[in-house]
Amino acid sequence: MPPSRVSITIVYDLAPGCTIDDVEVGERYHATVNGVVDYGVFVDLSDSLSGLVHESKLDGEYEYGDSLIVQLDEVLDNGDLSFSEVQPAEYRTDAVEPGRLVSAGELDGAVGETVHMIGEIIQIRQTTGPTIFQLRDDVGIVPCAGFEEAGVRAYPDIELGDIVRATGTVEQHDGAKQLELTDCQTVPNPAEVQSQLDESLDAVAAPNDIDPLVDWPELETILTDLEDVAKTLRRAVLDGRPIRIRHHADGDGMCASVPLQLALERFIEQRYETPDATQYLLRRLPSKAPFYEMEDVTRDLNHALSDRDRHGQKLPLFLMLDNGSTEEDTPAYRTLNEYDIPIVVVDHHHPDPEAVESLVTDHVNPYLHGEDYRVTTGMMSVELARMIDPSLTDDVRHVPAVAGRCDRSRADAMDAYLSLAESAGYDEQDIENIGEALDYAAFWLRYDDGSGFVNDVLDVGCADEDRHADLVEFLAERAERDRERQLDVTLPHTEYEQLDNSAHLYRVDVERHAHRFTYPAPGKTTGAVHDTKVTDHDGDPVITIGYGPDFAVLRSDGVRLDIPEMVTALADEYTEAGVSGGGHLVVGSIKFVSGRRERVLDALVEKMADAAIDEQLRSTLL
Repeated sequence: MPPSRVSITIVYDLAPGCTIDDVEVGERYHATVNGVVDYGVFVDLSDSLSGLVHESKLDGEYEYGDSLIVQLDEVLDNGDLSFSEVQPAEYRTDAVEPGRLVSAGELDGAVGETVHMIGEIIQIRQTTGPTIFQLRDDVGIVPCAGFEEAGVRAYPDIELGDIVRATGTVEQHDGAKQLELTDCQTVPNPAEVQSQLDESLDAVAAPNDIDPLVDWPELETILTDLEDVAKTLRRAVLDGRPIRIRHHADGDGMCASVPLQLALERFIEQRYETPDATQYLLRRLPSKAPFYEMEDVTRDLNHALSDRDRHGQKLPLFLMLDNGSTEEDTPAYRTLNEYDIPIVVVDHHHPDPEAVESLVTDHVNPYLHGEDYRVTTGMMSVELARMIDPSLTDDVRHVPAVAGRCDRSRADAMDAYLSLAESAGYDEQDIENIGEALDYAAFWLRYDDGSGFVNDVLDVGCADEDRHADLVEFLAERAERDRERQLDVTLPHTEYEQLDNSAHLYRVDVERHAHRFTYPAPGKTTGAVHDTKVTDHDGDPVITIGYGPDFAVLRSDGVRLDIPEMVTALADEYTEAGVSGGGHLVVGSIKFVSGRRERVLDALVEKMADAAIDEQLRSTLL
């Protein structure tokens, strides 16, 4: 037979501040003799814990100041403690701090008590009063206030990332619980505690198991990638890493970012005791361009470094939505990589994986699964938001339909999404109007996230349905009015020709023949002209080019242009023209130097004349 396993006796060493709440009958403790009498010895376990070891329970003779190990036999009715001496052959000493050990989830029942917590310091913020340490254990994050002189750093030896035992009293502060520290020390076994924390937090970060809102095989193939992103985002929250949501400032970008913002806000509120945690952990940042510009990244990085220095925060994780998949994003990504800032991308623009994959942590794109732009970012992000917080499902059932309409998705699932929206109380006209209102709001908001206002327009987290309806009606009517006014001056200057492949081509100089600096912008103006011509031709293939001095916006119906491929070819053929851009198969934009505009546009038209006609790419307007 194998030898029996011998368990090691644990002997507890109480800190000076420990009280009766920190001991338990039957456990063993290190003690110091503080008095010798005829009938035994009195011993101290801490500054406030003393008791008698009766002579009948003593194995040796002791004098004042001697040390021994005792077992707590009884707590008498009058509060006196009765001990017996023990002499274990083998034992391990465990230190005990004042108060019971509690987790972040147990603070409600500990207000006014002295407790201790074990966890990782994930933020240190010096206020004009106390130093605030954010301590993360295996279930949540708790603020711990250390007091010195006003504005003086408490516990200066404690650093970001340390594993500590924090001792103090649980108090209510600004409507939440915080631990007011009496002691904070690093633990003797940080690697072991860190390993346990990581294991527990990985389990907490795991995404919720959900069923997609509609039965759509094209989306099913992407769900595993979205689950990885959900875990990355939830873990970032638990790690105290701020999240910055960078999204394209259009309808699909808002449909992607607003549900995710709401889901992450709710997750933060569940895990953080600090009431204003969402304000410093989460921001939504619109991007006017469909890629991450150097102007944006320099501004973002400056704010991130300032937040780190002023508020003791970690550098953020960047979540790119409805942009971020192309070579144009890589200069900004390389800038963030210099600071080891993680980047996560969820996008449906034609990707350049060779350019971006080495620079990002996660990259979700339907093209990487053999699908295309018809799976919009808003559709994917709604499922991602539900993986983070399934409770918002009823709030976002209509959002994929809005995203699809905003980006003119011809997906087979659009009918299912429209039916889902109708079951939630939004008919097809409602969906069209919400999309119009979002695009109109995005134009005037420019670089502002419009937080709250955009939620009311999209009807995600909106507390007043009447306000939502009134806003959408007003904004959609204004958008239609401004669009019709733009068409009145643009259509008379639109040039026409029929290409060799029978497609109807329309060209218009939106810089000279459209109102500037007002809605709709050149891209939307080109789209409005295009929609008019598609209706006029009753289903025939139509291409529209809206151009300015150094750019062109492209729209097509019934023609497989593959705009990213055309941009790549033009860049190779006309290196002196500085061609760049991208988009989808049927929607995109190109930039070039103004001195080569005519040459680039003529070459572009030649490539369009060779493009294949594809009836499956006909407009949803028909």
